[in-house]
Amino acid sequence: MGSPCELGLYAEDSEMARRVAKRIIDDALGIEARYSRYREDSILSMINRKAGRNGGIEVDEETAGLLDYAQTCYVQSDGLFDITSGILRKAWNFQSGKPPDAALIESLLPMIGWDRVVWMRPRLAFKTSGMELDFGGIGKEYAADRAATLYLEYGIRHGVVNFGGDIKIIGPHPDGSPWRIGIRHPRQSQHVMASIDLGQGAIASSGDYERCIEIDGRRYGHILNPRTGWPVQGFASVSVVASHCLIAGSACTIAMLKESAGTDWLEELWLPYIVADDKGRVIKRHC
Repeated sequence: MGSPCELGLYAEDSEMARRVAKRIIDDALGIEARYSRYREDSILSMINRKAGRNGGIEVDEETAGLLDYAQTCYVQSDGLFDITSGILRKAWNFQSGKPPDAALIESLLPMIGWDRVVWMRPRLAFKTSGMELDFGGIGKEYAADRAATLYLEYGIRHGVVNFGGDIKIIGPHPDGSPWRIGIRHPRQSQHVMASIDLGQGAIASSGDYERCIEIDGRRYGHILNPRTGWPVQGFASVSVVASHCLIAGSACTIAMLKESAGTDWLEELWLPYIVADDKGRVIKRHC
């Protein structure tokens, strides 16, 4: 998953706990293997190799479900949440400390756009040569929700899944008390800017602090506008509470992408959120 992951659960005994944890870990590693852009043998890499050819490629049911969800996010975000925009990583190197070549960004923009994808379940095709998909915006969250389902299949009713800060709660502690979730301050990495108690549901965060560069006092985060190829501005972080981790994760990313209109969009959906603006000021709604 490219980030620290942990499981917390109450089981009848340690053997049961280990058995459940192993099943979930194996499942998460399987999802990573199927949808990692770093593996040549992944389903995602196969799609990116073959979808641009005549006729495209037929995908399995699980992948089709993820594509359906990605398409829904594209529509709900007015085209801002776009899984074809991952190709911009060819221009942005957040470890270099240097800005990208503007000409390189411009050369990539014609290969970005879900409207350039032909998706007629179960067949997928690219209209433009060189296009790629990237499930980085939904894969980890999908894995967290899957983990929660496996908990329930094993009879676990009290537990938490934390995949790189994308958190799904299966149920409260056995005494009924909620899990307390701390939200990292985007400008003070050792500090918590807010905390929230959850007995069920999910919370996910998106921000400009994990992968970023600063140039002349201006921070450039890894959340990129697919229309311009440049990082969004406005919010330092957005955390969203929802029923499922997949919903919370995509919602906080869409809010970041919408910049100043992001909180209004979350309000319309009645999704609880905690936001820090680019000056570190915290806004909390419905939590």
